[in-house]
Amino acid sequence: MTAILVARHLSKVVPSAEGALSILEDLSLTLESGDSLAIVGTSGSGKSTLLGLLAGLDLPSGGSVRLAGHSLSELDEDARARVRAEHVGFVFQSFQLLDSLDALENVMLPLELEGRADASSRARALLERVGLGARLRHYPRQLSGGEQQRVAIARAFAADPDILFADEPTGNLDTETGAHITDLLFELNRERGTTLVLVTHDERLARRCQRQLRLEGGRALVAEVLA
Repeated sequence: MTAILVARHLSKVVPSAEGALSILEDLSLTLESGDSLAIVGTSGSGKSTLLGLLAGLDLPSGGSVRLAGHSLSELDEDARARVRAEHVGFVFQSFQLLDSLDALENVMLPLELEGRADASSRARALLERVGLGARLRHYPRQLSGGEQQRVAIARAFAADPDILFADEPTGNLDTETGAHITDLLFELNRERGTTLVLVTHDERLARRCQRQLRLEGGRALVAEVLA
């Protein structure tokens, strides 16, 4: 197996009114292609901060992240953005769809930005795969929360990312819809070999992952291998 993500001795310190605030301390992990990791912990434990560092959305105060063979701290923001465009997909709790675009256009957008000639056919196939073949021309305001999240998942998988980062992907959904979204994420994980990194408060979702990283006060309290 090939390591898609390697983090070594990560730390993140930010200024505050009381002085320097340590959000993460000396955290290391390695993920192989096709792995699934749940990052869990209480609010304020550093979960979303860690996700941002692993995805190259932010830079650590100390330590290093190597994503798809690229040392992120050695790249400028434009170069990190190119790495994300080539290797990374994102799913957010708030969906982050563009209201002015319909479902098909939302999924086509990253493919069009890549200059893909098959953007329309590929987006259609993905939306059919997530059960929205009949809702291609519906706008986000015309879709339920679960349907919007399925559009977001189709968009995230559109460019065949090596790794997908999801921040509370079921947080705004009811229990039944959240279970369907969870099933879909892991089906696509198996089918495409995409590595999953999920920040979640949902213990059922966390238990579906091969590994759990539990944070407390910016430290890895425990790393569990579940499968």
